Formats: sequence, C-alpha cells, structure tokens
Amino acid sequence: MKKLAEYFWPVIGLAAVIGSFYLLYHEFQGESVGTEVWAYLRAIPASDYFFAALSTLLAYAALAWYDRIALLHLGVTHISWIFISVCSFTTYALSHNIGASVFSGAMVRYRAYSSKGLTATQVATLVVLCSYTFAFGNVLLGGLLLTYDPTMMQRLAGFLPDVFTHPHTARTVGLLCLGFVAVYVVGSLMHFRPFRFGKFEITYPRPAVMVQQLFAAPAELIGAAGIIYFALPEQGNPGYIVVLAAFLLSFSAALVSHAPGGLGVFELVFINLMPDVPRLQVLAALLVWRLFYLIIPLLAALVVVGLFERKKLAEKLRGHASATEGPPPA
Repeated sequence: MKKLAEYFWPVIGLAAVIGSFYLLYHEFQGESVGTEVWAYLRAIPASDYFFAALSTLLAYAALAWYDRIALLHLGVTHISWIFISVCSFTTYALSHNIGASVFSGAMVRYRAYSSKGLTATQVATLVVLCSYTFAFGNVLLGGLLLTYDPTMMQRLAGFLPDVFTHPHTARTVGLLCLGFVAVYVVGSLMHFRPFRFGKFEITYPRPAVMVQQLFAAPAELIGAAGIIYFALPEQGNPGYIVVLAAFLLSFSAALVSHAPGGLGVFELVFINLMPDVPRLQVLAALLVWRLFYLIIPLLAALVVVGLFERKKLAEKLRGHASATEGPPPA
C-alpha cells in the first residue's frame, strides 16, 4: 500500500496534465496559436514587462518572508536574511516546477538549514508552517474577494455545477473563510489552547508571528497575480481584482491537481475565468507568468544549488585532507 501511495499522486498529476491539454486543444482548435501568441508577446510594452518583473520580485520576497516567520516561530535568529532569501528562492523555484512542494521543499530546506545547525524536526516544522502560511493567505484573500464580489464565481458557469457558482454560495464560503481567519487571529491574541481534530492540531502562534502572516501570506499571491495583470492587454482587461481572483482559483486548482507546475490545469481554469479577453491574449499573458515565475527562477535556482554543493564538496575535501595529514610534528 505504501508503494502504491508513492505512485498515486504522480499518476493523478499526469492524468490532470493530459486531460487539461486535451481540453485546451479543443479550446484552440482551428486557430494558429503559435504565430498569434508570439505576436501578442511582442506587442506587450517593455514597461509592462518591467512591472511584471517587479511583481515577481514581490512574490519571491514574500516567500522568503514565509521562511523568516517560521524561523521566528522556532526562536531561530542567527541566520541572515540573505541566506534565508536564497534558500527560500531556491526551494520554491524548484518545488513550483517539480510539484509536491511539501516534499521537494523539505529536502532542499533540510540540506540548506542543517548547515546552519537546524535539526530535522525543526526543518519539518518550518516546512509545515510555511505551507500553512501559504494556505492562510489563500483563505484570507479568498474570503475577502468572495465576500466583496460573490458574482466572480459566475465566470465559471458551465464549467462548474451551478451550486458552486451561485453568488449566495460564494458569499457564504467567503464569510466562512473570514470567520476562520478571525478565530485564528483571536486565538493568537488570547493565547487559546491548540485546536485538535483527531491527530490534526493547530497551535496558535504568538501575536508577533500572526501579524506578520496577515501581511506576508497575501503578498506572494498579490505579486504573482500582478505578473499576469501587467501582461494582459489594456483593452478588455477586467482589472486587477478580477485577475487576482482568477489567479487564486486557478492556482488552487493547479495545486490540488498535483500536476507539475500546474501545467495545463492552471491555463485551462484561468482562460475560462477570462471570457471577456481574447483567449490567445490570455494564453500569452500566462506564458509570461510561467517565464517570470517558474522558468527563469528555476534556471537561477539550479545555478545556486550547483554553487552550494560545490562549496560543500570543497569544505569536505579540505576537512578530509586535514584529517589525513594529522597533527604537525613536535
């Protein structure tokens, strides 16, 4: 059963990619996708590419803040911001592309943070807390967006059952999300006991940690959505709030699908959430997002990993050489 479980989610992810590409193929059947998308990419002003790059920096700075918050929760203060930022960037650049970020992120973080004296238990706690901070951001932003404009879900009418796209359902879900956030905030301020549900346990963090989560958690999603917003054309652009909501739903669907990098799933959901914008222009914007948020960071992360491992190997060889030579003669 354990071996079957190891293969289950990769198979699910592969099936999600194949199914999404099949639906996307029918979505764009009969259109000269390559030529038109390339033309749209060239038509994006340089200033919009610049702002998309700034949005990418905001997203990855917020992800580094996730790690900093987790280390603060653990009481670890001796690690520099530069090391945390590089470690976080490398972790997410790899895990966003590989998928199964909890596991791939754990391996990268353990390799880096263990060199700074953290134990396996501390790294595991850090990984879980970073994942929770991300989920907290989704719940907070999702609650705010669904409560502010519950009609957004109607963009998925015909793609999802009516019960999920009805404004009353959307607003109810939004209010429940905000209620969860409110309980979490009050629990932290009032030092509530850990919430237990079977083996699952939520320990309320210190107020200093909770307050930082309130800002860091949404910041990453706001930055990542900004990449797409600036890459979309001015004409027909539904506005940043709609783009943020569409990104939130699409990114969540991609994570649930376990498809590597959300490939196909993210595009399929996002395109269906943008019925007022020409589909090929949306596809071009999503390619810009993949380039800035996934591909360029992945290439940079591979360089960082190579340099880190080279440094560790050199230190190991120097230590081995010193041990072989032995103490100097008296």
